[in-house]
Amino acid sequence: MEKKRVYTIADEIGITSKELIAKLEELDIKVSSHMSTLTREEADIIVEMFKEEKAVKVKPKEKEVKKVDLVLEHTEHEEEPENKKSEKQDKKEKNKKQDKKESKNTGHIEIRKEEKQDKPETEKQDDDGIIVLDETVVVGEFATLIGVPPTQVIMSLMKMGIMANINQNIKFETAEKIAFEFDKLVELKEPEEEKEDIIIQEDSEEDLELRPPIVTVMGHVDHGKTSLLDAIRKTKVTDKEAGGITQHIGASEVYINGKKVVFLDTPGHEAFTQMRLRGAQVTDIAILVVAADDGIMPQTIEAISHAKAANIPIIVAINKIDKPTANIEKVRQELSNNGLLVEDWGGDVIDVPVSAKKGENLDKLLEMVLLVAEMEELKANPNRPAVGTVIESNLDKGRGPVATVIVSNGTLKVGDPVIAGTAYGKIRALVNDKGQRVKKATPSTPVEILGLNEVPMAGDQFVVMPSEKAARTIGEKRRIKQRDEQMKATSKITLEDLFDKMQEGEVKELDIVLKADVQGSLEAIRQSIEKISNEQVQLRVIHSGVGAVADSDIMLASASNAIVIGFNVRPTSSAIAMAEREQVDMRTYRIIYELIEDIEKAMKGMLDPEYKEVVIGQAEVRETFKVSGVGTIAGSYVTEGKVTRSSKARLVRNGIVIYDGEVASIRRFRDDVKEVARGYECGITLANFNDIKEQDIIEAYEMQEIER
Repeated sequence: MEKKRVYTIADEIGITSKELIAKLEELDIKVSSHMSTLTREEADIIVEMFKEEKAVKVKPKEKEVKKVDLVLEHTEHEEEPENKKSEKQDKKEKNKKQDKKESKNTGHIEIRKEEKQDKPETEKQDDDGIIVLDETVVVGEFATLIGVPPTQVIMSLMKMGIMANINQNIKFETAEKIAFEFDKLVELKEPEEEKEDIIIQEDSEEDLELRPPIVTVMGHVDHGKTSLLDAIRKTKVTDKEAGGITQHIGASEVYINGKKVVFLDTPGHEAFTQMRLRGAQVTDIAILVVAADDGIMPQTIEAISHAKAANIPIIVAINKIDKPTANIEKVRQELSNNGLLVEDWGGDVIDVPVSAKKGENLDKLLEMVLLVAEMEELKANPNRPAVGTVIESNLDKGRGPVATVIVSNGTLKVGDPVIAGTAYGKIRALVNDKGQRVKKATPSTPVEILGLNEVPMAGDQFVVMPSEKAARTIGEKRRIKQRDEQMKATSKITLEDLFDKMQEGEVKELDIVLKADVQGSLEAIRQSIEKISNEQVQLRVIHSGVGAVADSDIMLASASNAIVIGFNVRPTSSAIAMAEREQVDMRTYRIIYELIEDIEKAMKGMLDPEYKEVVIGQAEVRETFKVSGVGTIAGSYVTEGKVTRSSKARLVRNGIVIYDGEVASIRRFRDDVKEVARGYECGITLANFNDIKEQDIIEAYEMQEIER
């Protein structure tokens, strides 16, 4: 049945929506607002009724209207003089040539040009005089649109329990109620389809060439992923990672029978779900590591889901077959229960029993990788501007924003202008997985890029642009769009909302200021913290960033009654002093699941701290000496407290913890001493660690028992 809105009926009759609603209430027809609908029959009866009422009234005399002949001078569309016309044509041809020149440089990248608009979207009115608004609107702009002084709009908001000034945003629902008060009609703008600001054109088949495969190693924590990768690339990574667990994505190139293969080592812990998912997005083949003694675990199932969702082939590496409790057939049974039927059982999934520790069957595993890569026919066009993905990013004190990227198509060169999310810049340097500077990176090559204006988000796509100006323009547009979206997301609490929450019961909140060494870890921890929230306690990360814990973080935590959590970073000495003065709880961690477990225990009331860390001294490394049989001696000056031979020590470089262990020895001149106080020089050696550099900070601390 056809229906009509109240405001359209009011317009048809020639009265305001308010008057019509009042009349409908008299007739016992209930409507909530001007947007309510009536059936066609009801609408016809009401219109007829009002016509009869009007007919009773005496019509005023119609005024005589004199007819006047108007002569319109043809001034607007006069022909332009020939010389002006030719000037315009020259300009057009010049612009066309410039566009052609730019498109030639761009190759396969096209920048979408925005269509010009006469008015902002919020100011548009349709034929019925309805004002079209976005989901949020600034109070001042809204007042102008409905033709009401801003003070009156602010007064109406106050009556509704909303305290907002002229520059703040209000939601559409609120604006609709206020507009109705002033007899104005508003309508929510229909969401437009988002247009890509950069169009990446596809390559023709004849331009494509074979490229190396990108392999991701996935699996459960402690199942031997990094050890397997170490055995393959014959390097030692596991010992450098805290607790033997990989903390963030690393990428490396390996040559097998003269063919290049790129390996990504995605961390295996549940907290790194998002990082592993990003690994699956850029990868061609997934090696799923399953321990022969443990079998399928929660993270293994998660890894299977990600690989399947990314539609990439899976090779199963059944690791730790050297253990006496290894049971390969049990693992195969569990794999089939999770949708992976191995070839020996009549399926199409390749599985290879290996031992990373003893190096057994690694050649066979690598042969399978090359075989699957050959079957996949992986291709890319190296003769075009580069496109790829950011897999990791961090802020380096000496080098600035650094992003680890994998080139998926094209060739990336030094000097290329690039954009990655909201970050943009000109590439100053490319560093490969061995730490060497290179001039270019071809498809499937992992490199670190330097020269961006800010740290991009891990998972962002990077694109080489025609010019640095074009990259900056799009970067700034994306930043504005991101800021607008954040403004929409943050809603101001109303008095009604506050009252409702008080009625429901007290809601406890724990605010957290989070700092980490790299962007990937930051994302993973944030997501894990949000997962922990329950009905009793709401956890909220009010600020997060990459780098050392600074004074500004402590100030924010103090003002917000928040705690500060640092992951793989150390606070500055002034931040430590401020935290003590402001009584801010500050905790630092090196292993992510310990951080999460501590928060979970604290929420359950089970956290019983037995020891606390007390920093007893700090020394600055001023010179280093290499001594055979001893290692590296750090010629140091004790700046605070004292350094003792029995104390634990950590080495901090640019706010990042490089080493955490023990003091091996302290010498003054030629004598071994037990301790060195502030203001004295000494030689310090650290247990099993030699990578000491000038200006490093050695922090001495003790674990003291807390009285219960």
